[in-house]
Amino acid sequence: MTTHRITTTLASPDATTDLARALAPALTPGDVLLLEGGVGAGKTHFARSLIQSLQNPPEDVPSPTFTLVQVYDTPAGEVWHTDLYRLGSADDCVELGLTDAFETAICLVEWPDKLEELTPQDALHLTFSDSYQDDRRDLTVTWSAPRWTKLMTGLMS
Repeated sequence: MTTHRITTTLASPDATTDLARALAPALTPGDVLLLEGGVGAGKTHFARSLIQSLQNPPEDVPSPTFTLVQVYDTPAGEVWHTDLYRLGSADDCVELGLTDAFETAICLVEWPDKLEELTPQDALHLTFSDSYQDDRRDLTVTWSAPRWTKLMTGLMS
């Protein structure tokens, strides 16, 4: 499989929100977004914006840092927002039911390195990094599943 990569700079938190809102309507159950980056890089802001854009009406979307999983019912289907930072192994992901959710829900996974061999091959990887300039964030999006190519090139061009 060919791996595709696009890198861009998100000039502000509003630009991050705009990208999340633009991506959200194209998502369907079975889509997995892996949100990577350090603490404060914009992962949760992106996830919160995406989830709220799918809700009708938008609700509060807390970080799942301590709950590990937050599940939302939306018109687009169930959305799982997970933060795996505190997990010890991939086995913990199975116990959470995350591998089942990969097939039945839209999944947003923060700290996806904890998935190890459970990482879905068709996932969309979004890597956020602080650009050290104001509120800017650098974003690198990678994927190999053909389904993401037209969508991501359209959104990020």
